[in-house]
Amino acid sequence: MPELPEVETIKRQLQKSIAGKTIKNVAILYLRFINIGENEFKKTVVGAKIKNIRRRAKILILDLSNNFSIMCHLKMTGRLSFSQNSTQDGPSLIINKHARVIYSFSGGEQLIHSDIRKFGYAKLMPTEDLDKILSQEYGPEPLESVFTEKKLAEIISNKPNQKAKQFLMDQKNIAGIGNIYADEILFFAGIMPDRKIFSLSKIEIKKLFAGIKKILTDAVKYRGSSISDYRDSRGKAGEYHLKLKVYGRGKLPCPKCKTPISKIKLHGRGTHFCANCQK
Repeated sequence: MPELPEVETIKRQLQKSIAGKTIKNVAILYLRFINIGENEFKKTVVGAKIKNIRRRAKILILDLSNNFSIMCHLKMTGRLSFSQNSTQDGPSLIINKHARVIYSFSGGEQLIHSDIRKFGYAKLMPTEDLDKILSQEYGPEPLESVFTEKKLAEIISNKPNQKAKQFLMDQKNIAGIGNIYADEILFFAGIMPDRKIFSLSKIEIKKLFAGIKKILTDAVKYRGSSISDYRDSRGKAGEYHLKLKVYGRGKLPCPKCKTPISKIKLHGRGTHFCANCQK
């Protein structure tokens, strides 16, 4: 599933390509992908301008000029692709059979939301209602200035019985971290994924905070990790998976000490770590 770095990459790209554009048409090719009736969705979206593109956790949000927002979740196999190679009013000439929603702009430009497994969605709701829901469901954004070492310590004190990886992946604690980056952050910090979070010392919390900031920042810099289906809005693979230290490297030598990387199941998720470097 695309995590914070992948969705942030798409957000930044779409800010340059579709922000300020007016939606001329929308084609809904899979009705279960949206949360309201097709006619109501089209009536609200068509003619509205895309005022802003933002990200909350792993969700991409298109804020419209009529005070509605489209909440797009990519889930496991979703993609949001910007296309300039299409007819002005009809479906793109280059899209595949997995397109679920197509937003058309003037000049033949389109934003195509595709999804092989159909787990994603495009939910339309008033922006004010959406923001209330998101504020309740998600913790602080780890790359924003409000997320400080002090804030991390405070969140840890409220979730003492969670294991370290479970803590990082709990979206109510910190927004946007998933399986890939939780493993990488814990390796950076030298913390075993199954350690109870309350057992971390002040020095370890400091390392964990530094790891969250560095790993996520670097992953955004390299446009995320294309381990499976993820592609950015231009159809290109991210490059951070080439820099992963432990995730997906089970039995391969640790880049620090050469001990074979271990892989276990933790809360149902494949979890990678170095038994020598992490304590």
